[in-house]
Amino acid sequence: MRVTVGEPTTRGRLILGVLLALAAIALGTLPILINLGVPEIVTLAGAGLVVVGVATVAGVDDAGHSGRWARVLVGLATGTAGIVVLVWRAASIRSLLWVMVAALIVHGLHTLASALRGDADRRVAGIFSGAAAVLLGVLCLVWPVLAIELVRYAVGAWLVFVGLRALVEMTLERPFARMRDRRHIGRARVRRWMHTIVAVAVFLLVSALAVVSAVLLRGGERPEPNAFYTPVESLPVEPGVLLRAEALMAGVPSGADAWRILYTTTRPDDSVTVASGTVIAPTDRGTDPLPLLSVAHGTTGIVQRCAPSLSPAPFVDGAGTALEEMVTEHGWAGVTSDYVGLGTAGMHPYLVGQVEARNVLDASRAARQLDGLSLATDTVVWGHSQGGHGALWTGQIAGDYAPELTLRGIAGMAPATDLFDLAVASKSEVAGKTVSAYIAQSWNEIYPELDLAGHLNPGTAHGVQKVGDLCFNEKDVIAALLRGTQIPEQVFPDAVLDGELGDKLRENSPTGPWPAPVLIAQGLADPLVKPAMQQNWVNARCADGEPLDYRTYPGLDHTGLVAADSPLTSQLVQWTLDRWEGKQPTPTC
Repeated sequence: MRVTVGEPTTRGRLILGVLLALAAIALGTLPILINLGVPEIVTLAGAGLVVVGVATVAGVDDAGHSGRWARVLVGLATGTAGIVVLVWRAASIRSLLWVMVAALIVHGLHTLASALRGDADRRVAGIFSGAAAVLLGVLCLVWPVLAIELVRYAVGAWLVFVGLRALVEMTLERPFARMRDRRHIGRARVRRWMHTIVAVAVFLLVSALAVVSAVLLRGGERPEPNAFYTPVESLPVEPGVLLRAEALMAGVPSGADAWRILYTTTRPDDSVTVASGTVIAPTDRGTDPLPLLSVAHGTTGIVQRCAPSLSPAPFVDGAGTALEEMVTEHGWAGVTSDYVGLGTAGMHPYLVGQVEARNVLDASRAARQLDGLSLATDTVVWGHSQGGHGALWTGQIAGDYAPELTLRGIAGMAPATDLFDLAVASKSEVAGKTVSAYIAQSWNEIYPELDLAGHLNPGTAHGVQKVGDLCFNEKDVIAALLRGTQIPEQVFPDAVLDGELGDKLRENSPTGPWPAPVLIAQGLADPLVKPAMQQNWVNARCADGEPLDYRTYPGLDHTGLVAADSPLTSQLVQWTLDRWEGKQPTPTC
């Protein structure tokens, strides 16, 4: 905002300019300093656009000499965009953001054009100010899921700058004009530099946001599945058949050997498909059959490149420290299924219990066919998070699906148990939106009758697609969670959660019975798998007569529960050894 040089500044115009400047500063400061919700942030941004539009029409926001009609048209467009944002409450947040993006770009281009036609006193400041607005608009176009945070910080900073520029202009314009008349050129230069420094600072702020956004949202580089993951044309009709294996070198702990495997498994309709996985065993393993640990891995994503067997650290998922100890110190072998759709072609059936369980059991079958490795038919199943869900489902169907395998124990660490309660409790949180995005992408193909793509909350589809394309391990975790923060609303409307989707979530929640002792471990500071939800599920299973060993860990969150220094690590190892030795379990219900 500025008063045009050469025009007399009337008292009324001065008062209007000061009021508009203070309003812009206030509207820009609030979203920066106060943790507001998305609707409030968008409302403040809309009001800010109205203020800037009024100032432009009134001639107190002009970065250079601009034609009257051009100024009026740009001001009306900017103000109208702000009014649309304020009034059009039925539209999605994403639609409103597009309106503001257009207003930012138009206003920025007008500022640039005015600055280029203006005198040198204003040109540099106007160029950087206009460029900042245009860059901010383009940034929202390139990274639309970041638009909400950009509205909060960058648009807030832009409004503050516009207001401060107006106050500087109106309080220093006439004194500096007199100085020029008296040939006080040196002090006039201070005024020009003041404008330039502020404008450049705002431009650099927006530029930094663009660079940081690009780096964070890019995620990590993951290798694409190679020919190893492509099955032979004619598959055996039996599940659990080892198709091929190759030595695995990356991320293998000292004192262990590892292999990548491809094997047959089945879908819930009993049709044969393929899955990949890993096997790890002690280097010094003798000839006796080794005790077998079947590991169901946690959430890594839903696309092919997210397979743990493609990771440079394939054995760190979940209780990785405990797994390494079991292999290198206690002489066990471990087998982990990637699950269908991770590594191999097709959509991964995320949190579909029957598929996870069949994949885990068939991986245990296939591992026993590796040359040079002798494995017992007894096994203990572990799993963390999604893997805990898979471990419980593995125990639930093992007797019918793979009766030749004997389960000695089932351990679920922060398992996703009651999927419906999990979806409802975390629907508006970052982690919950990320998980919901994976469910939306996966189940839209796995359960086409749900038509989830057509029943997402307005404005969330783009974010859902972006999250679904990212893995949830290594560097991609940051990118996936950032994408999750930018989904403006819960992914599924309440009506959808309460309908057929809710029925499917309940259908895929493990309820037992289980043929072996069950350990459930839960961190009491877990923001994703809520302790209260887990306690309710445990209470229900206890009421059903299931003898669970339920252990809670104060202060530990979702990943801290299975960290190397977690008290669970040593307890899990001992609990597993006790199951193999046939010791009596110690259920808490």
